[in-house]
Amino acid sequence: MMRHYPLIAVLLFFSFFSGTPNPARNIEPSKPAVLLRTPIREDNTHIPWSYTRKLSWNDFQCEPQRHTDAVALTSTSLGLSYRITNSILTYEINCTFAKDKSWGLLKTDYILAHEQGHFDLTEIYARKLNKAMQQYQFNAQTYKQDINTIYEDIVHEKETSQQAYDGETDHSRNRKVQVEWLKKIDAQLAETAPYAVYP
Repeated sequence: MMRHYPLIAVLLFFSFFSGTPNPARNIEPSKPAVLLRTPIREDNTHIPWSYTRKLSWNDFQCEPQRHTDAVALTSTSLGLSYRITNSILTYEINCTFAKDKSWGLLKTDYILAHEQGHFDLTEIYARKLNKAMQQYQFNAQTYKQDINTIYEDIVHEKETSQQAYDGETDHSRNRKVQVEWLKKIDAQLAETAPYAVYP
């Protein structure tokens, strides 16, 4: 099961809510977008997605909710920030897991794999966002709306995929479909690998 929360100041999406962009004020003529490379490091509350750093139950630090059918909840965020400086659009994307908003009640390897699948899906859409931003042709008159549209479209696709994952697997209870989904997620991670280097 998955939940997200809104943050302010950049385009950032936690589940059913999204923030608004905070572009810098300088509007310059069109140049290609440049991806900023500022590595996001793990801290006390967030884990950036990584091939080598998989989730463990120790990462789920929120108090479990006991008045629900869910046995675990994963909170991830997909964020985008950008600015225009010296006629160049630069941007950063982040995909993180929120330790303090995620919880587990029934802590098995099987359920943990389902929760990792939610985080992996968010990463897939971070890569799709990176691809869309790389392909964007900057327009000084419309860039705010353009980038908002790109971001909102990707977030909508991500949420549709997350809901399909939970719905089709019956929140991991359908083991056959769960295995199929994990294979599908792995295939999508491989397919989007060219866009994996975003922060």
